[in-house]
Amino acid sequence: MKILSVVGARPNFMKVAPIHDELTKHDRFTSRIVHTGQHYDEEMSDIFFEQLGLPRPDEYLGVGSGDHADQTAEIMKAFKTVVETEAPDLVVVVGDVNSTVACSLVATKRQIPVAHVEAGLRSGDRSMPEEVNRIVTDRIADLLFVTEQSGVDNLRSEGVSDDKIAFVGNVMIDALVRFREKAAQTPIVDDLGLDEGGYVVMTMHRPSNVDEKDQLEVVLQTIQQICEDRPLVFPMHPRTEVRIEEFDLEEELGRIDGLQVLPPQGYIEFLALMDQAGAVVTDSGGIQEETTFLGVPCITLRPNTERPVTIREGTNELMELNPDAVSRQVVERMGRRMNGQTPELWDGHASARIVERIESAFSTRGFASK
Repeated sequence: MKILSVVGARPNFMKVAPIHDELTKHDRFTSRIVHTGQHYDEEMSDIFFEQLGLPRPDEYLGVGSGDHADQTAEIMKAFKTVVETEAPDLVVVVGDVNSTVACSLVATKRQIPVAHVEAGLRSGDRSMPEEVNRIVTDRIADLLFVTEQSGVDNLRSEGVSDDKIAFVGNVMIDALVRFREKAAQTPIVDDLGLDEGGYVVMTMHRPSNVDEKDQLEVVLQTIQQICEDRPLVFPMHPRTEVRIEEFDLEEELGRIDGLQVLPPQGYIEFLALMDQAGAVVTDSGGIQEETTFLGVPCITLRPNTERPVTIREGTNELMELNPDAVSRQVVERMGRRMNGQTPELWDGHASARIVERIESAFSTRGFASK
């Protein structure tokens, strides 16, 4: 059975890597990786492939960035050619980027089964392109692999039959469990002159936070106020860097004492920074999950989250982008967990459960009913 796993953005690498590793343990499966190039930085992609033990992509589509509609269309056209050439038995998509929905649509229209990893997550906010991608992908996928109980509940409420849903746990945690010890040995924290538990890590890239000058200036004010109490490390997303330059905010950023701006980091380096941080401030989805497993306080600057288990059981807290309130909360939460429970099935074995379910699906019904 030939399985194509799709990656489109860097977070997808951490999700596909453990699944690919597990598939290669089974003689029944041939695992091939397609990189759409939706987000692509040659240097950083090389680091991720090397660190995660992923082979070079079997297909690289080179789509690049662009408007959501144009990008989705370009991915569909390029992936159609791959599907015609490869004739896969199953397409595996992960997460909620444009590559996820685009490749799912192509496969479904050609009667090829689709498995969606991280299915059922909902923020309730359709102004987020990711939310639309999740909903559409889940409606057409044949296997829906869920990370938390809310995903099961959401899918059932949308009328998805139970035979399509599998609560398997979180493949992001599979990668974290595998590489946490290696990350602990990297010297990045010492190299930056930081003390374990004594600094804050920030990531910020969502359009709602960085695409308007006024809002991005509030982000910088938040950084400034946090840095009055603690050093802050800011691996800067390419989108944010472009906006900083576009709005002529480089000088303002450079004046903040206690701030270290870094380029995007490799998976191992960033895992080390998170694991040894006193707190993390972010607008990312996956970081909410990783900090929950690591036990690091996380403040998410968004009005909603598609990962409610990180709040109910984990270390995550939603906040408005208010410099005074955020900086106070960072000081209060540094090094402290509000909760202390690891979510169900976040145990490092989600990928094994996924492959077991895929094997069972082929054995029992072969997806003939699609």
